[in-house]
Amino acid sequence: MTPAKLWLSIFLTAFAVFTGLLIQTLVTPIPYGDLARIGRISDYDFGWRIEPPHVEPELLEGVPIDKADIVVIGDSFSATHRWQSRLVKAGYGVTTVFWDTIDERLCGDFDDWLAKAGFRGKLVIVESVERIVSLRLSNSEGCGKMKKPLESQAAPRSPPPEHVPGFALNWDGQLISGWLTAQCTRAAIAGKVNDECDQQTVARPVQDGCERFSHRRCDLALFLAADRDLGEIKPENVAQLQAFTRSQAKVPILWMLVPNKWTTYLEPTHSQTFMAAFKQTDLGPDLFSFTQEEKVKMKDFYFPNDTHISMHGQLLLGDRMLQAVRQKLGEAPAPSGD
Repeated sequence: MTPAKLWLSIFLTAFAVFTGLLIQTLVTPIPYGDLARIGRISDYDFGWRIEPPHVEPELLEGVPIDKADIVVIGDSFSATHRWQSRLVKAGYGVTTVFWDTIDERLCGDFDDWLAKAGFRGKLVIVESVERIVSLRLSNSEGCGKMKKPLESQAAPRSPPPEHVPGFALNWDGQLISGWLTAQCTRAAIAGKVNDECDQQTVARPVQDGCERFSHRRCDLALFLAADRDLGEIKPENVAQLQAFTRSQAKVPILWMLVPNKWTTYLEPTHSQTFMAAFKQTDLGPDLFSFTQEEKVKMKDFYFPNDTHISMHGQLLLGDRMLQAVRQKLGEAPAPSGD
């Protein structure tokens, strides 16, 4: 083979490989679930397929702190404002503040910090996903002063898709994204470890999975490994919750502890000793029993490709929190049909 033919052969081979990788990436679905995105797993196989509920935009708007009835201290489970929309629909003004803007801690001057920001409302809801409760309580112990000013925004931090995402060419993906996604998806489905894939995302069989989820590979669902690895919350954490609540006398506090997706679908006994102690208090609603009940009533209570509760599930969660708010404040439920 002459040098010219050799170089032409190399060029044509490289061009064919490049073109194949490009086409594979272009037709690979743009990920719309956080676990699919993290693990490079295809949303063709694991993406939800039930249309989300429509929520009027005005119900998703937060109010200025000085006009708020309720302040929510929350994490990504509060970032869509969907569950809060049920409180807004019931007539409450809601402001949402995120843990990461306050260094993941609540300090001894929390009451004064809220008052200094202008809050004159009725209630604080402190929301945290199960896996980070212990860390946040540990951060808060011995913390005397809130160092960051209160920051909130009117619009949702993480607005979800309003419809099931349709096909679109993945122009923003890296050249090898499609190839990597195919490799990681095959490994996840087979239960194998691929060093090219982020092991934060794992696929696990779910009992009656196709009754629980809408995605194509509904025998499996995606989970966050940290749900398992960060361990359980314990009865001593209840004492920490009680101590902080007692130290803040100006505004009532309602604790909203959201179970991990892993707990809800794979290990319902996770953190059960904590919940047994928690249920003996008036700190907040039992969302662990709530998720066990609701997961069997509907598909996609949690998203199959995401670690969060779905938008359908969030509205049910909002209804449950509205019930807890009214009970905490001693307010009568609205007439039927509200």
